[in-house]
Amino acid sequence: MPNLPDVVLWSVPAFVLLTVVEIVTVRLHPDEDDAGYEAKDAATSVTMGLGSLVTDFVWKIPIVAVYSALYALTPLRIPVLWWTVLLMLLAQDFFYYWSHRGHHVIRLLWACHVVHHSSRAFNLTTALRQPWTSLTSWPFYLPLIALGVHPAALAFCSSANLVYQFWIHTERVHKLPAPVEYVFNTPSHHRVHHASQGSYLDRNFGGILIVWDRLFGSFTPETERPVYGLTKNITTYNPLRVATHEYVALARDLRAARTWRDRLRHLVNGPGWRPGEAAASGTRVDALPAASPASAPSPASTEAAG
Repeated sequence: MPNLPDVVLWSVPAFVLLTVVEIVTVRLHPDEDDAGYEAKDAATSVTMGLGSLVTDFVWKIPIVAVYSALYALTPLRIPVLWWTVLLMLLAQDFFYYWSHRGHHVIRLLWACHVVHHSSRAFNLTTALRQPWTSLTSWPFYLPLIALGVHPAALAFCSSANLVYQFWIHTERVHKLPAPVEYVFNTPSHHRVHHASQGSYLDRNFGGILIVWDRLFGSFTPETERPVYGLTKNITTYNPLRVATHEYVALARDLRAARTWRDRLRHLVNGPGWRPGEAAASGTRVDALPAASPASAPSPASTEAAG
């Protein structure tokens, strides 16, 4: 098994330090366009993050079993060298883009990911607001395992991707130099991703790199101040309700559906789909015109900002 460091564990002191610095700068130099900090919201985000450490450990048991079985079956092996790790990071980021995009356009997956978008603030604690039902991303990375990437190497790359995304959850960093903004995911790009207005919905899915969004037509630059949260916000700080509210709404829609076909569509179409609409309408992928800022939000019960 490759001997790779636990980048999340090693990054915890940096997470704490950066959060303290951000809180201090918000207090000392408030910005009227900055959503800032709200104690209950920040506490909920931190609680969600701590809870996800426990639930992720549970979910990883079957995921590691599946990955290990597939790795044992494939004849391919990619050695863990400095340059192959860089290629693995690139490949993992590519599949992360599609996983992230899928979690916005398929409601069953959105029910998990909506947790991360449920805050109406945007600060470093928002990065910690993670779901407790994260058993939905693993199928997207099966091709990497089949190509010979060791499960431990994939875990390292996924952790590095997660750590990178921590610092982009801030309003204290405005625009970076143009070459950086063109290639990498930055706070400016990620503010768009967390916004709820129609021109920003379902944009900028990249993890480390923003080039995937530029290539696949889901990129939008930050041109107006984002309004964070969901198109219909939740009004609770209860962590259990934050973790499950979209599953409850989905179950309600499934019970109300009159046909099995509509039940299936509720699961696999976008969060805004409703019975009586065309099969393709309501899927959030329809809100992805190539680099166009004009896209109206769909009326999902708890549909997010993107």
